[in-house]
Amino acid sequence: MNPIEMPDWKIAQAAEKHMKKIYELRDELGLYQSEVLPYGHYVGKLDYQNILERLKGESLGKYVDVTAITPTPLGEGKSTTTIGLLEGLSKIGKRPIGAIRQPSGGPTFNIKGSAAGGGLAQCVPLTDFSLGLTGDIDAITNAHNLAMVALTSRIQHEFNYTDKVLASKNLKRLDIDPRNISIGWAMDFSAQSLREIIIGIGGKMDGFMMKCGFQISVSSEIMAILAISVDLKDFRSRIGKMIVAYDKSGKPITTGDLEVDGAMTALLAKVIYPNLIQTLEGQPVLVHAGPFANIALGQSSIIADFIGLKLGDYHVTESGFGSDIGFEKFWNLKCRYSQLEPDCSVLVTTVRGLKMHGGGPRVVPGKPIDKSYTEKNTKMVRKGLDNLFAHIEIIKKSGIQPVVCINFFHTDDPSEVKIIKDACNELGVRCAVSRHWLEGGEGAIELAEAVVDACEDKQRFKFLYDDNISLNSKIELIAKEIYGANGVKYTDLAQEKLNLIQKHPDFRYYGSCMAKTHLSLSHDPSWKGRPEGWILPIKDILIYGGAGIAVPVVGDIKLMPGTASDPAYRKIDIDTKSGKVKGLF
Repeated sequence: MNPIEMPDWKIAQAAEKHMKKIYELRDELGLYQSEVLPYGHYVGKLDYQNILERLKGESLGKYVDVTAITPTPLGEGKSTTTIGLLEGLSKIGKRPIGAIRQPSGGPTFNIKGSAAGGGLAQCVPLTDFSLGLTGDIDAITNAHNLAMVALTSRIQHEFNYTDKVLASKNLKRLDIDPRNISIGWAMDFSAQSLREIIIGIGGKMDGFMMKCGFQISVSSEIMAILAISVDLKDFRSRIGKMIVAYDKSGKPITTGDLEVDGAMTALLAKVIYPNLIQTLEGQPVLVHAGPFANIALGQSSIIADFIGLKLGDYHVTESGFGSDIGFEKFWNLKCRYSQLEPDCSVLVTTVRGLKMHGGGPRVVPGKPIDKSYTEKNTKMVRKGLDNLFAHIEIIKKSGIQPVVCINFFHTDDPSEVKIIKDACNELGVRCAVSRHWLEGGEGAIELAEAVVDACEDKQRFKFLYDDNISLNSKIELIAKEIYGANGVKYTDLAQEKLNLIQKHPDFRYYGSCMAKTHLSLSHDPSWKGRPEGWILPIKDILIYGGAGIAVPVVGDIKLMPGTASDPAYRKIDIDTKSGKVKGLF
């Protein structure tokens, strides 16, 4: 199969004829029959509790995170590299297992497409993976919206009924402030027209009229809770602490106050079990949780990592977007919750990405890429190295030595690749060229060997900040040390939220989970390279009581993306003879 001549979906369909059955994957992993819950022939959910209890005394494998430079809007291939690395590690005799996030319907049906990887480095079955898998995101959407149903109905009843009538219905007045609602409705599509809406139009039995809106499902706090929970008890407890609104005195109203947390968790009962699929070359891949890194946590689950580290000698996970947001959250949030320390971080870069940072023409999703990105231009590559250097420095601040992976495109010129390798050699940083997209595992052997070598280094892993410093200090450290800003500026609303957090004993020591554009180290997506002399603007701060994190909203970032004029859904269809989906990428 030649990926230059064949689209991803055709490569996947051809490979799916030779996929391992789920029971074959189970046996190769050393799992018991009762520990794998089949969803058809090729997908299964893992009974993590029994697996982890049985393997309690087993040693852990090496822990590898995959991140990237600041990407073009087309992405630089983190998921492809993650899958390719698994295939490459297997080629050199290792026993790898991966953990990736479940793709959201937003990008799948929009511009970016699925997150299955690409070429000869993708996971299968592609259709199942891309179109809902085992229903985890649907369940999260339903549980999130059930919280909104409980909240809006309580507001209506409290507005329409006296305390005596409420008491007769076994309800206590919560005195919810309809102008201070902290979540919206959820939908797993990019629907910009639903960002701000008015609900409750009609009579008094049609709900309370108020301003509201939608967020994309993967930005739901429930998704963050799934990513960081360590078991069902932890998951259930966190669901009950989700803040949905505030009362008129400013006190938080939780799902527990609405008595909807139990029903929400019931909807999510199977979601906490990780999903098991495979690469094109048959390596096991866990799929669990799916938050974006620009507007959410950007990590697959801790539970998946616990399992992967027990079952494989190398466990490879992937953090969303660039190291400034995805890796930073992996480092300072996910690793803090899991108490796991990574052995290596792979930093994905491309000639194309460095050309963009070196002054290349604007890259617009859905439109043909300028020929300067596919023709030799060493000057642009050299100028774009500053962005790569910034990301190398970010990873080094965690105490980990990065491995730079040049994700090779078939249009790259050897002299362009040499510039990147020489620059890394001057810094004393490992660098590998990987042709996994074009050649699968064979093309990733150089990368796999570099990762194995890096994992033997003694790491001095350390967090960027201590738990016990104030939130504004955490935000300022991230702004200056990670993004390269000169300082931070808060709107009145953000300052008000910050003051609330500093006064509240439960919020005071929350970690910071920035919501920021992934297209620049700064808040402005048009600023490429390594911006200097700027201030980070904080527009709002969301408080996630269940996840135990604060989410500073930076600049114009939105929790509901928009659909472009030439979305992917225009190309997706079904073959009415075979029943197979075509056009996914």
